[in-house]
Amino acid sequence: MYNFDAKETKKELLKWIKEWFEVNGKGCNAVLGISGGKDSTVTAALLVEALGKDRVFGVLMPNGVQKDISDSIKVCNLLDIKNITVNIKDAVEAEKANIINALKDIGITELTEQSIINLPPRIRMSTLYAVSQTLNGRVINTCNLSEDWVGYSTRYGDSAGDVSPLANLTVTEVKKLGMELGLPRELVYKTPSDGLCGKSDEDNLGFTYDVLDKYLRTGICEDEKIKEIIDHKHEINKFKLELMPSYKYGEIKAKR
Repeated sequence: MYNFDAKETKKELLKWIKEWFEVNGKGCNAVLGISGGKDSTVTAALLVEALGKDRVFGVLMPNGVQKDISDSIKVCNLLDIKNITVNIKDAVEAEKANIINALKDIGITELTEQSIINLPPRIRMSTLYAVSQTLNGRVINTCNLSEDWVGYSTRYGDSAGDVSPLANLTVTEVKKLGMELGLPRELVYKTPSDGLCGKSDEDNLGFTYDVLDKYLRTGICEDEKIKEIIDHKHEINKFKLELMPSYKYGEIKAKR
């Protein structure tokens, strides 16, 4: 589809990670959520090669029963990294109840579906930061370019973190990088899902990552309707990728 040098990218990424930690967290640990999907698996493998397994700490965060939790465990065992499991179900349910009880005062008795879907990833990120700040760590974001481009992430949830190694790589490129790292194919090519709504990413998006990635790297999308959907999703979610706007005191006055 387009040229991507996985070997060279791996080399550059390892160097970049080492340099980032040298400047922004010398001697610190890398703390990341391990979902068992390709992104967290590839990111964890890169961190192990760049920093050594003793500086990488995985956090498994099922929301009640996670059907594929065995994949998360497999990743930690494969990379031989220290890890803990924090089940967030009680925290999610308690927070939902607290918010609903508070909203009753203004006549609202239930949360919207989207707010319920986004609550677990935000609690997961709070968990990661609590663990990270306890273990002298830095929180590693595991999002990729394809998901970010169309807003397929939760603001202040999985989109947060201190550093993001895969943010400028597409899903296609992350997979190739995973194979270059020698990771098991079943983990690298596992059907991506947010683990929240019961559907695959591509079911939710309405198009495949292959189509999206080709469009991102070449500007070509044969299906005009899908192109419109991608462009629309990017436009309405672009704010997630930008710094929070802030009022610049004195700026308007200075222009007069």
